[in-house]
Amino acid sequence: MGRVAAPQGDRAFTPALGKAWLTPVYDLTIALFTRERTWRRAVVRAANLAPGDHLIDVGCGTGTLLRDLMISCPQAGLAGVEPDPAALAIARRKFGAGADLIRWHNGFLDTLDLTARWQPNKIVSSLVFHQVPLGEKRAILEQMHDLLQPGGMVLIADYMAQDSALMRKLFRATVQQLDGVEDTQPNVDGILERQLAEIFTDAERLHVFPTATGAISLWHGYKKGPHT
Repeated sequence: MGRVAAPQGDRAFTPALGKAWLTPVYDLTIALFTRERTWRRAVVRAANLAPGDHLIDVGCGTGTLLRDLMISCPQAGLAGVEPDPAALAIARRKFGAGADLIRWHNGFLDTLDLTARWQPNKIVSSLVFHQVPLGEKRAILEQMHDLLQPGGMVLIADYMAQDSALMRKLFRATVQQLDGVEDTQPNVDGILERQLAEIFTDAERLHVFPTATGAISLWHGYKKGPHT
């Protein structure tokens, strides 16, 4: 697993495909091996953006999901948080002139500074948590919870528990070879589902997508309050 320093200095993160030199081929790899269009469409449908919504994409990477979300509702306010400057540069190029419509943050979620008038009611994250060290997984979920408006929704699409022997085998042969075992194994063991259920209300799995790299699950949960 290759960790690189983040813009803040001494903090580290795992690049999109586990190694920084693979970032330029991230979009092609995800499209070919993860049924990307299928699960990203499901995220966009579940987000159900409406004018006036404020949404943060945590670990927005190269911006594909953010672009799809913007297309679904151009009137919603969107923010992308990403510690990898190389991935963020790809995302901004992907948006072209529309990049100025996104609030970009090259850093970690806990360094994001938002005004009180821009509190998110929806937060999404895709293919991030399996690369996050065990001690930080819960911390990020708690940061998401604290940032959300009451009744706000979190949507997580990621490699979580691998319910079949085939999915576990595929995950070991692909994702764990690139990203290592230390950070990814807790996801296989179901830690993320348990943490979601402990932190958010009405947390539940919406979909499971078998892929050539293991199963990707889509979960949602809410901060206590009337659901938005």
